[in-house]
Amino acid sequence: MNYKYKFKLSNLDCANCAKKIENALNKNENINKASVNFANLSLVIETPLKNGVKELVKEIVHSVEPDTLVYSQDENTYKNKLLFDVIRLAVGIICFILSIFIKNSLIHNILIIIAYLVLLERVLKKAITMLIKGFNIDENLLVSISCIGAYFTNNIHEGLMVIILYEIGKILEGLAVNNTRKSIGDLMDIKPEYANLKVNGDLLRTNPTEVKINDIIVIKKGEKVPLDGKVIEGHGLLDKKALTGESILSEVNVGDEILSGSINTDGLITMKVTKLYENSTVAQILSLVENASDKKAKTEKFVSKAARIYTPIILLLAILIALLLPLVPGITFSDSLYRALVFLVVSCPCAIAISVPLAYFSGIGASSNNGILIKGSDYLEGIRTIKEIIFDKTGTITNNENLNYSLEIYNNKYKKEEILKYYVSGEELSNHPIAKSILKLCKVKEKFKVRNFKEIEGNGISFKIDDDKIKIGSAKFCNYENNIPGIFLSINNEIISKLLLIDGIKENAKETIEKLNSMGINVKMFTGDSKSIALDIAKKVGIKDVSYELLPKDKFNLLEKEIKKYNGNVAFVGDGVNDAPALRIAKVGISMGNIGSASAIEASDVVIMNDNLNSLLVLLKISHKTDKIIKQNLIFAFTVKILVLILSAIGIATMWQAVFADTGVTLLTILNTTRILKKSYCENKNS
Repeated sequence: MNYKYKFKLSNLDCANCAKKIENALNKNENINKASVNFANLSLVIETPLKNGVKELVKEIVHSVEPDTLVYSQDENTYKNKLLFDVIRLAVGIICFILSIFIKNSLIHNILIIIAYLVLLERVLKKAITMLIKGFNIDENLLVSISCIGAYFTNNIHEGLMVIILYEIGKILEGLAVNNTRKSIGDLMDIKPEYANLKVNGDLLRTNPTEVKINDIIVIKKGEKVPLDGKVIEGHGLLDKKALTGESILSEVNVGDEILSGSINTDGLITMKVTKLYENSTVAQILSLVENASDKKAKTEKFVSKAARIYTPIILLLAILIALLLPLVPGITFSDSLYRALVFLVVSCPCAIAISVPLAYFSGIGASSNNGILIKGSDYLEGIRTIKEIIFDKTGTITNNENLNYSLEIYNNKYKKEEILKYYVSGEELSNHPIAKSILKLCKVKEKFKVRNFKEIEGNGISFKIDDDKIKIGSAKFCNYENNIPGIFLSINNEIISKLLLIDGIKENAKETIEKLNSMGINVKMFTGDSKSIALDIAKKVGIKDVSYELLPKDKFNLLEKEIKKYNGNVAFVGDGVNDAPALRIAKVGISMGNIGSASAIEASDVVIMNDNLNSLLVLLKISHKTDKIIKQNLIFAFTVKILVLILSAIGIATMWQAVFADTGVTLLTILNTTRILKKSYCENKNS
């Protein structure tokens, strides 16, 4: 049996270092899987161990990154670390400034040494530890060699300025990254702190994890709904923006089901709990967002792998510069050593190693704010390259709003109300979208007692009422002579009636499909409905290519052919239940609607919580924006670094330019990345 543990990390300011920790943890025989999310400093461990996990994790983490601390999820140490870094920096700067004005050589030298020791302490300690424990070479070693080398080549003040500017840059970098993490965290601030549990007429403030199914809880005005449930008393106005991205308030009354994560903006609601906290909507969403970094994009994986071999190569090149340049007439060994030191500072890979994973995490955060949950950065990257989107019909292009029906009776012994009673009695035991539509449309005063209920996927349902054998489903399933569209009712193998549902088309469906076509994305529809219904719906929304009368396995087989045709770049949009096989094999499986459905979240790669087709356009916009920001960061970082590297090799660039090419570029790429969160993606605001 595997246990899952979540921890927070601190004093970790390098994406490459985060990858080293992840690799070390995954190599341990007691850990089945470890995932480090640098963007939000979280660590997820899966292990068969029940005890001593935190101690084991701490030991492994410290062996790789001695300064990195491991904490429980509810602890936060960032402010303490920031204060310590600022104080240490201030002491180093004061000693440096005093050394400039003090003429006494002894005191001057003591102040310089103190400044070097105070400012270099963290970086040098980390570099030495990494070398001793695993012969790992990273930016800490590059900066340490540069500063110490500057001291011994009599560029003392330049060496100090390098470490001062580097430390200032790291503090600003930490603030920028932390603010980005906070922004993303604020977007998904839906975790309930407590539940008002009703016990013997009194309200007890209780942890939501301790509330059981059928317990009664009360949600007051301004409080978050802590668990999923059904209203049994009162009414309220719910703000579902954190779940769906929509700002329109929803009125709820007795009998309505409500989801955790919503906020009661008005009224007093008493509800009966229908799901435990771990199975609730809010728990599923939080788990999905927290673990979104487990599946990394190709660009992110490449940067992570490249960073491991990049630094040693740079160190080797710097050594060659120091040794070979003196062979050029007019260049002394001291000059070549200085140029090599500048080369080392320029080459630190922070800008690339930090900005790429942070960009993907920001894209996932921006998506969450718009009611779109993405399981990993590879899916955010993948949606950008999609050439074809295939839609299911029921629950995706159509909905159960504005529905109507027609009933054709073949046996006059049965009256309309009695026939509807058969339909409702059977369909209330099914979770199929058609069953839900029938229940919504066909109202009856009472129901039959059903026995031996069975659901045959893609065909219909069968059950018994007293001694009568009932079938409800397709013409073929009910043994009707003509294979025509409709939901047939047979009693003891006699066809009694045909129910025909008239679909309601989702608002914005036609507009969304037109925009997808204008973007060069091919659009198709796969449905189990009859030819006439499928073609009618497709015509109304502007889809030209339709496949109809399909069973789930037929959808799967057709989708496989489309995937081969488009070299894998196919997305499938379905309801997340019947379409699970198709959702799984598509490059990006997207489930629409079914808010809170565990099957939807499980089967798909992307979950659109607001049931709005326009969210597909938002998803595409965020994906393209994230890709654009990443390319901007990479081009900018490489251009500046290569330029300064060339200038350093020919003796023009100094330590000042080198520090800008490292820390300055890193800070600018991080600030550029935050634009992903600040941009408005408003396609889905029209509900």
